[in-house]
Amino acid sequence: MEQSYKILDKMGERYSTCSLIRSKDGISVYRVKSENKSFILKVFRKNEDAREIKNYRILSSLGVNTLPLINYTENALLIPDVEESKKYRLGVESDMDDEATAKSVAKWYKELHNKGRKYLAERKTSLYDETDAITLDNLKMIAEKTDTIDNLLWKEISDGYDIIRSKIDALPRTLTYNDFNYTNLIVARDCSSAFMFDYNLLGKGTAYGDVRNVTSSLSHKAAIAFKREYDIGGLDNQSSADDFTAPLVALYNACKRNNFPSWAAVALEKLKNGDIMKSLNKWLNTEV
Repeated sequence: MEQSYKILDKMGERYSTCSLIRSKDGISVYRVKSENKSFILKVFRKNEDAREIKNYRILSSLGVNTLPLINYTENALLIPDVEESKKYRLGVESDMDDEATAKSVAKWYKELHNKGRKYLAERKTSLYDETDAITLDNLKMIAEKTDTIDNLLWKEISDGYDIIRSKIDALPRTLTYNDFNYTNLIVARDCSSAFMFDYNLLGKGTAYGDVRNVTSSLSHKAAIAFKREYDIGGLDNQSSADDFTAPLVALYNACKRNNFPSWAAVALEKLKNGDIMKSLNKWLNTEV
């Protein structure tokens, strides 16, 4: 708690109370009360997590709808407390089945991707890219931890790694959110709009992968509403690459953990039954 008080003092913010909401994986979140207003203070212990501050500033500069960044330091940020908002509310699980919410989310993602393409085209910038995890060393780690060293996929990738890596690097990039979940969703109380917050994993990647990340969490009808509003037809040429890279990234993130998570079971099955190998061969033989 003492750390949070020091940060608020450094920001020059006046406060009456500051209470810890949660602390996990080096990120602490506090509710700050100042007179009749409420704010959220997010403190990052690790430098790599503090990239969220930069990401807030990028989205704000592009005019992408987000929570206003009220104040920040090199390792902390201060934003409004949505629970106190009369205009917005936090997302709930039932939003994943709501077509109107799905359409509003699609509009936000489409704006993010459209503006993100232009942003990346105009500058060279260091941003999180989940496909950076696809290295020979990381793939060896996956093979060992999943006891699949003899799987033919690993030799196929190793033998053609330079070509595969160059094709990954050549994929069209845009700004991507990468972390869709209703717990990161903010919805207007009049249902007129919706947007995401919590930008720790915001980075660069393919628009198709970002859309897949959303629609895999929505109900069938909500996913259809999202795709129709977003108009995903123009992204179909990115699907083969995503079918190969996405399960590898999922396995990498799963294998970094002490216990293999259930959400990576599908990716592991795709490795064992040869689906990832098929996706790789299809992608390598597809002219884009």
